[in-house]
Amino acid sequence: MSETHQSLWLGPLRRPVRLMMVASIVATAILVLWVILGRAFFGTDIGMKQFLSPAENPLVMLTMIISSITLLISSVYLSDSRGAIEIQPSGFFDIISLILSRFTMIGISILVFVMFYEVVSRYLFQKPTLWANELSLWIAGFLFLFAGLYAMQQRSHIRIYVIYDLLPRTFQKVADVISLGLIWTFAFLLIWGGYNEALSKFTRWETFGTAWDPPLPATIKPAILIIIAMVAIQALSNLIADWNKLPEHHTAIADIDDTEIESMRKSIKD
Repeated sequence: MSETHQSLWLGPLRRPVRLMMVASIVATAILVLWVILGRAFFGTDIGMKQFLSPAENPLVMLTMIISSITLLISSVYLSDSRGAIEIQPSGFFDIISLILSRFTMIGISILVFVMFYEVVSRYLFQKPTLWANELSLWIAGFLFLFAGLYAMQQRSHIRIYVIYDLLPRTFQKVADVISLGLIWTFAFLLIWGGYNEALSKFTRWETFGTAWDPPLPATIKPAILIIIAMVAIQALSNLIADWNKLPEHHTAIADIDDTEIESMRKSIKD
């Protein structure tokens, strides 16, 4: 099957995006290796502290820029294919949510690597880092928020269908509109109440107050408001996309995923 046929939304752009992703990964690996070897063998003073102020060092700035481009292009490319248990994107906001979900997937891998590095450094070499714990919290905060957006796009958030399934489709639509109104009300009140604090933390670049001192408050607080707004937009996208769907009835059997069960059987046999 050709790459275009495998594509979810990129179409003929899938191959160029993949080539860009590979090139950016190679460039990032070279820069990171350069930084590591320079610190280990050539006495450069580039460490994790310098990555909090990348403008002060051209190499750090270049590494940050290329790494960011790599994350973006990789997220775009990976969002162009659908997982076995994922639903087909149908809303106007779905692609953005899928791109951010792939960014979250990559972030989980980075988080695991950071924790692994800290464990090895602390218990094998007796040299604990000053930054691993804060970096883990920083990454995990964004992952938690983006996971909520992905759950909304996949309709995998908690929903109670006991009464909903008994209603005719017209009243189900009314219930969906009410649910959307509650989501938007919550998002509006959260943004209204937290905007000034988020703006204050961001403008003064409030840091965490630790030895490494990353700007967790300055980044996480605004991210909460922005991603909650995106969740509200995704909820509207879901409502529009599902408006003309036939009535659905949910049972315990419907929650069982055949693909996942088959994968578990194969893993047991192996």
